Amino acid sequence: MSKNDTTSNDQPINTSSSRTQAVEIANALPILLHALDLARHTVIAPNGKRFVVATSDDTHLGRGYITNVYPQQNDYLTLVRLTILETTSNTPEEAIKRHISVAHAIQQGKLKELNKFA
Repeated sequence: MSKNDTTSNDQPINTSSSRTQAVEIANALPILLHALDLARHTVIAPNGKRFVVATSDDTHLGRGYITNVYPQQNDYLTLVRLTILETTSNTPEEAIKRHISVAHAIQQGKLKELNKFA
């Protein structure tokens, strides 16, 4: 399907599902963003375990901006039902700062310390 394909009512449809990652974190792997994501990365802890840090806009649900950490299995499978950490921010700027600090904490092996304050 090309970007110029149309639906039955002749409205153009956008088939591009990839959005660019606005947040760059050293030594973290960017992942394609989901619909409400502000940022999403795979972060590798010093022990080799991989985690996905995802920050999304949940304001439509009255929850603010949510940053979640999920374990990743076999280098690709994100276990979204096993949320390790969930934090809330009031603004997108705060949420991005939190996203970056959570990713850095994981890279430094400090995920357990973050869990105490969540």
